[in-house]
Amino acid sequence: MRIALLSYRSKPHCGGQGVYVRHLSRELVRLGHEVEVFSGQPYPDLDEGVVLTKVPSLDLYREPDPFRVPHLREFRDLIDVEEFLTMCTAGFPEPKTFAARVARLMKDRAGDFDIAHDNQVLAHGILELEDLGLPVIATIHHPITMDRQIDLQTAPTRRKRLALRRWYGFLRMQTKVAKRLRKVLTPSESSRRDVARDFGVDPQRVQTILLGVDDVFAPPTAPRVPGRILAMASADAPLKGIATLLEAFAKLSVERDVSLVLVTRPEPGGRTEQLIDQLGIANKVSFVNGVSDAELVEVMGSAEVGCVPSLYEGFSLPTAELMACATPLVVSRAGAIPEVVGDDGVCADLVTPGDVGELVSAIGALLDDPERRTAMGAAGRARVEELFSWRAVAEATAAAYEETIRDFEQDFESEQESRRADR
Repeated sequence: MRIALLSYRSKPHCGGQGVYVRHLSRELVRLGHEVEVFSGQPYPDLDEGVVLTKVPSLDLYREPDPFRVPHLREFRDLIDVEEFLTMCTAGFPEPKTFAARVARLMKDRAGDFDIAHDNQVLAHGILELEDLGLPVIATIHHPITMDRQIDLQTAPTRRKRLALRRWYGFLRMQTKVAKRLRKVLTPSESSRRDVARDFGVDPQRVQTILLGVDDVFAPPTAPRVPGRILAMASADAPLKGIATLLEAFAKLSVERDVSLVLVTRPEPGGRTEQLIDQLGIANKVSFVNGVSDAELVEVMGSAEVGCVPSLYEGFSLPTAELMACATPLVVSRAGAIPEVVGDDGVCADLVTPGDVGELVSAIGALLDDPERRTAMGAAGRARVEELFSWRAVAEATAAAYEETIRDFEQDFESEQESRRADR
């Protein structure tokens, strides 16, 4: 098959969208398919055999100058104008404007592909591709309604809540588009239920395909650092539960010789940095970001305990990757995390999301029990080897493509027959 994989942003090493694009595209190519990735900034890292077509935006949220004001010469067309004006009114324009650019590109290129795979763009322009004769399937990692709910719950002021409602305005569009998709893929049963509930998608059109873990994630060869705790967060946002972890770590550090490594890029002067200063733990907390896969694996394998304190996850690739590194875990009983680790306490200790006391007790108990840490790490590694393969993801996804193409062709034939009957 000839596959157009569409992703409005594809951050290479952090966040589910970019990781998904890279590993799925690679394995599809290994299965003999042709894959061309269409992406806005940040662009993905792709493997040999995968074609990248850049669909540049104004890149308004790039580091280190998010919410930047572009120079006049950067504006190329009315789509760029809409993107900038939406940002100026506190909205998030990237999904809509990316889809508009792709729809324009595909007017000349739709015939080059057998199917288009939407990686959670869910914008009106994506639906236009079917009018061009190109069937569409979409992956929804989780409905962003969950992010909105948690952000609104934790917003400190009414003004902030109003700004957040404007920012999440794109969800109205995503809900309408999701309902019209002929097939949706999700990475967990938890996400499948949430997509059906929050986006109103018919559950019969939603298929769960677990994600994979790349072979580079493996147990460490060097000794782990005594007392080191590690957490990964693709975004400095309330959803990731970092505030809960920081409060728990502050309590642990009073009586223990511990350190905390956060794999994230904190927002300068944001809530994470402020809380670290308030808790007086700045000398015991370090940040890691922008590293290669090999360096990331080394960091993940250096911790005695990994922690995933998220308030919600549609899958949680960091959880599975830490398990692949045989790092013992304390995780939240939230979203799909129990599906990833199993709910029996063999591969991870599960705690109530947002409960500082439970988190302190669970991490402390694990730090005090080296034999259990070793057994837990081995069990996590075994679970990853059994369940989480990118090859299996690609095989199941390709089968879903074939089903979607057949469904599209049947609809096309039915439409043609109806037109002939009308004559």
